[in-house]
Amino acid sequence: MTPLAPASVHLATPGGYLLVLAVTLPVLGVLAMLILAPRHARQVALVTVAAGLVTAIAIVAELIRTGSALTYVVGGWQPPLGIALRADGLSATMIAMTAVVLTATCLFARDLYALAPKTQDGRAPTTFWGLLLATWSALNAVFVGEDLFNLYVALELLTFAAVPLVCLDGRAETVAAALRYLMFALLGSLLYLLGTGLLYGSYGTLDIQMLSRLNEGGPALSVALALMIVGLLAKAALFPLHLWLPPAHAGAPAAASAVLSALVIKAPVFLILRLVLDIAPPQAAILAGQILAVLGASSILFCSVMALRQARLKLMIAYSTVAQIGYLFIVFPLAAGNEAQAPWETIAWTGGALQLVSHAFAKAAMFLAAGVIAEAFGHDRIADLGGFGRVLPISAAAFGLAGLSLMGIPPSGGFIAKCLLLTAAVLNGHPWLAATILAGGLLAAGYVFRVVDRALATPAIALVAQKPIPRRLELVALVLAVAAVLLGFVPLEPFGFLQLGRSGVIATVAP
Repeated sequence: MTPLAPASVHLATPGGYLLVLAVTLPVLGVLAMLILAPRHARQVALVTVAAGLVTAIAIVAELIRTGSALTYVVGGWQPPLGIALRADGLSATMIAMTAVVLTATCLFARDLYALAPKTQDGRAPTTFWGLLLATWSALNAVFVGEDLFNLYVALELLTFAAVPLVCLDGRAETVAAALRYLMFALLGSLLYLLGTGLLYGSYGTLDIQMLSRLNEGGPALSVALALMIVGLLAKAALFPLHLWLPPAHAGAPAAASAVLSALVIKAPVFLILRLVLDIAPPQAAILAGQILAVLGASSILFCSVMALRQARLKLMIAYSTVAQIGYLFIVFPLAAGNEAQAPWETIAWTGGALQLVSHAFAKAAMFLAAGVIAEAFGHDRIADLGGFGRVLPISAAAFGLAGLSLMGIPPSGGFIAKCLLLTAAVLNGHPWLAATILAGGLLAAGYVFRVVDRALATPAIALVAQKPIPRRLELVALVLAVAAVLLGFVPLEPFGFLQLGRSGVIATVAP
């Protein structure tokens, strides 16, 4: 074992308690649901979501005010004995994005997951609200965690909160999809845990900042990181480990699909970023980045083609999720940086972060709009949805605006993200990545316009909704889609907020 010096690397900041609130508020909401009667579950969830949104805004404001990362040392014990929580610019962005999407999802699900009016009871509604808050707590724990084992615990909590959301309706096909999701997730957890054990045995710590002080690592570090990254790839559903995602996300209820596609799969992607950029030695990071970029490009092309071939709307959106996630992995070689420029100071870093956020808003909007369509017509078969835009114009508009971001059409956030990535690919001499980005946009246009064409079609027999849909359900999806478009007004340059707390992460201390 080569232990690192037990130097104090985490200094608690005055606003650090906000990180504790971000993790514990949803847990308190779940406990309140268990104590109170089921009829109060929805009200507790809505109050908790409101408090969580305020906390997320406060974290972003505090980070801007201080210009440095927020840190909280649990119990006052410094790592490696204690646990630290830390939020830099990217972490705060993830926390805020999660709060916005979950708030919108709760507003959408407020009516769909209300209790039976006569009995004021219901297992599925009560379970949904509890799982939603548990998912939120686990996501925030991932975004602020600094200890790799505690991040493993957070990932497990996320898995066991997200998997039941897939099969909430109890249908045989959704249960099968949830079990497949669980098996892939557990395989990923096993590989991740093996890697953490190897790291601890070699260096005596699992704190990310302490591990980042390594100038170079031996075979143990490389093997450990490889195991952990492969495990996280299984959870992130990157090609070719994506087989569980389409049936799971397509079969889940609309509100659950929005959370799963927009947020849950971003947690392992976030951790891969941290492992490669913060811990991996430079040469290993370059090699890992190249491999991840190849997998990301393959995911973009293969899953975009699969999306074009789908007959069901939600299944098409699910394959699109896997394709769009691929863009986050081509960031690694583009943000490699150099001696004069750190990775987080590059336009590729900003482009990747914008892709992450704009994809979350757009994909949540798409799944919520698809949920409204399926609820109104009793199915989501694309071929039989001719003229649905005349019946549900707001949902059609939401889908179309969200599609602008996926295609990379101005003035959407997806356009700025892909433009930054494309520019970085050209400047850094990666023409194959530039071609992949352009091809991915064209393929996305193919499956988005396929649905838009159905929305604007004039069928021989007019499409009629089987049940009335409250206008507020459609408006939630529209607001998220508009948010994805408004991100397109971010300047085409490295975004300063994403660099807060990143300088000085990697020191020059030999093991």
